[in-house]
Amino acid sequence: MTKTSPSLYDEMLNADGSVRPAYAGYCKWYDEQPPDLLRRKGSEAEAFFRRTGITFNVYGSEDAEERLIPFDLIPRIIPAHEWATMEKGLVQRVTALNRFIHDVYHGQEIIKAGHVPAEQIFQNAQFRPEMMGVDVPHNIYSHISGVDIVRAP
Repeated sequence: MTKTSPSLYDEMLNADGSVRPAYAGYCKWYDEQPPDLLRRKGSEAEAFFRRTGITFNVYGSEDAEERLIPFDLIPRIIPAHEWATMEKGLVQRVTALNRFIHDVYHGQEIIKAGHVPAEQIFQNAQFRPEMMGVDVPHNIYSHISGVDIVRAP
């Protein structure tokens, strides 16, 4: 491993180039890998993503081109003490999402309060009028939620 830039946060390395404790085992393994193997594995992953359609569209851009989901061969290892804090926020976010969806299909208080314009809901391609008034088990509408995790400076 090489020393990281002091202006950027490096998940694996401290600013002085020492390995963060959570990455000690992974870093040892990584340093033992031939560089061509890692490049080849990266290319294989990209080809697999293209072949299986693991992509997203950039909405709002004129061509709305399809792009590969960003992928890094180096995993983000989150120490337990950091995860404990993050988990609370992630649970809160997904709970809020499910409550929002429940409200859309039931009381629509968020629309009545003027927080979300009705047309943004009812004209959305994902809105399902047949779900109006339907109670789902445990009020879970979003069984899988993708939440970006970013580290603020």
